[in-house]
Amino acid sequence: MSITTKELTNQKVWLAPLAGITDNPFRAICKECGADVVVSEMISVDGLLYNRDRSLEYAKFEESQRPFGLQLFGSDPDIFKKALKIALTKNPDFIDINMGCPVKKVIKRGAGSALMTTPDIAANIVSETKNILAPLNIPLSVKFRSGWDMFNINSLDFGIKMQKAGADMICLHPRTRGQMFSGKSNWDLIAELKKEVSIPVIGNGDIITINDMIAMYKQTGCDSVMIGRGVMGKPWLFKQIKKYLSSGNMEQITTEEKLEIIRRHMELMIFHKGEKQAVYEMRTHFSHYTKGLRGGAQVRNRINKLFDVEEILMLVEELYKAQKFEGNDGRY
Repeated sequence: MSITTKELTNQKVWLAPLAGITDNPFRAICKECGADVVVSEMISVDGLLYNRDRSLEYAKFEESQRPFGLQLFGSDPDIFKKALKIALTKNPDFIDINMGCPVKKVIKRGAGSALMTTPDIAANIVSETKNILAPLNIPLSVKFRSGWDMFNINSLDFGIKMQKAGADMICLHPRTRGQMFSGKSNWDLIAELKKEVSIPVIGNGDIITINDMIAMYKQTGCDSVMIGRGVMGKPWLFKQIKKYLSSGNMEQITTEEKLEIIRRHMELMIFHKGEKQAVYEMRTHFSHYTKGLRGGAQVRNRINKLFDVEEILMLVEELYKAQKFEGNDGRY
């Protein structure tokens, strides 16, 4: 059954696609914590054509993760068309096109945020993609930045162009490519875009707390919010948001709840990737789970040398309970 754009954007809380972070297990954790919409890690359209099996690994998801979107990136409209047909074999609920990634290996291929410097090519990609998706009733979203640099802010014109090309919804991360992930995102640009387009606008950037989410809605009038770095090491932020939206109360998540989520994350990683690979990849997540906690640096150093799952989890449990004992969980 197809999903509508309204169902995806009517004050929904999205998990942003983050390369190396939002894999299948992490998406499952965020979904269990209350994320409404999740998106795959970036998938290269060139990779789908020339290294299909490996690229399709990024497209795997569980039915429990729906509504689920595949995020594609590339710079050639013809390759997009061919790769899209491969991507659709995974039966996603929607397709998202990345036009905001600022990393060099993406932009040197003319993809990601580099497409903001070639808006006609970007519009052609959207148009060709929409032609394939429209008969299937599959929504199309486009995610982009405020511009290439502070001297080339073009998010308004670019967003309008994406709408005209056929995008059903757009997501703005209002930092420039030059800013990468530094400085503050300019939410005024989201508000400006929302006033000028008729399709839903998803706001993204600097949502770290419930208050940030409330402030973004109030300042921008956006239809939904997308959270990325704010849930790295804090997937329970979705749980807090859900509790707030249902009760109006800003409740803290208990230490026990956090530890249960972390253990569940490790279990899912082992299930999907095997114990050895799970321990290796979880080191990245544990660097976030322990960030800002008193004694966290020492625990991270120990975890990076360990291979025993229970020993690792015991270290994290002791760290979290130490924060609780001192009356401070270290980050809130």
